[in-house]
Amino acid sequence: MNDTTQREEKVNLAIEIAIKIGLVAMVVYFSYLIAKPFMAIVIWGVIIAVALSPLIDSLEKRFGSRKKIIIALTVAVVAALLIPTYTLSGNMIDSSQKIVHAMKEGNITVPSPTEAVKEWPVIGEKSYALWDAASKNLKETLAPFKDEIKKMAGSIFSALGSGLSTILMFVGSMIIAAAFLIGSEGAVQFYKNISRRLLGEKGNEWAQLSALTVRSVVNGVLGVAIIQATLALIGMGLMGVPLAGLWAVIIMFLTIIQIPALLIIGPVIAYVFSQGSGAAEAIFAVYMIIVGASDGVLKPMLMGRGVDVPMLVILIGAIGGMMLMGMIGLFVGAVIFALAYTLFGFWMGATEEKVKAEEA
Repeated sequence: MNDTTQREEKVNLAIEIAIKIGLVAMVVYFSYLIAKPFMAIVIWGVIIAVALSPLIDSLEKRFGSRKKIIIALTVAVVAALLIPTYTLSGNMIDSSQKIVHAMKEGNITVPSPTEAVKEWPVIGEKSYALWDAASKNLKETLAPFKDEIKKMAGSIFSALGSGLSTILMFVGSMIIAAAFLIGSEGAVQFYKNISRRLLGEKGNEWAQLSALTVRSVVNGVLGVAIIQATLALIGMGLMGVPLAGLWAVIIMFLTIIQIPALLIIGPVIAYVFSQGSGAAEAIFAVYMIIVGASDGVLKPMLMGRGVDVPMLVILIGAIGGMMLMGMIGLFVGAVIFALAYTLFGFWMGATEEKVKAEEA
């Protein structure tokens, strides 16, 4: 009888545990579904907050009033993003409408190429012939490429739409980052508590290492992109390249998503040489090639600062994250992969310590 009672008690206990686990699982699952639309923007906000934290601390020591500094910086960044975006979007819409109208009316004219185009290596003769034909009758020249042009235009507008949504997401993330920075003490303590709960004695080390990893990735990815775009803008501005600002923004975007900036720099150099082939053009070409290749030097310098994670690990995480999650994945993927690498290092270190203790 006692055995039967004990068996029933065990069965009831097992059922109760299963029900509780099921309820907890349901709560966690539905909580995830509710939070999912906001996860990317919040994670990006955390990354921005961690990256800006040293700058905010430095400004606070110099000027005081941490809250005012954070609010002023947030307003400046949001304005710097939204005002050019609004202006550029309006200009692009107007320009697109004018181009479409001009193409329908046949009013678009292309300037005739110079003889210097024929001297371009490999593609000179064909480029000159196509350019010359377009300058005489653009509509007839582009007619065979009608389908390709439509696909390209669709891809460009899709990319622009994606870029606009990314900028708006960044604005929202910047506001969330400001909230984290204002209450940084509580946020940092909360993260340290979670880290200690998960990793025990290694919790504080993990918390510090994760912050350093975020800053390293942001410096290595975003810092290199800004430096390359700025240097390219200076060179193109001095040579009077049309739409130099737009090309600089595209160069920055390509560098962020780990695509060589030479994809834009190459055609820009070709355009400059089509206008002349003197010493200034040669110096510009060498300068722009150096700018395009500078990421190979800058990334190890900036990504390797303050964190003992191989650059290859960070790059794999950045590229894989971008393929999985889009633009935000570039940062999130690099951080998660770098942290996974360090966690693996902790685990291997613990195993080695255990083996040495057993041998001793």
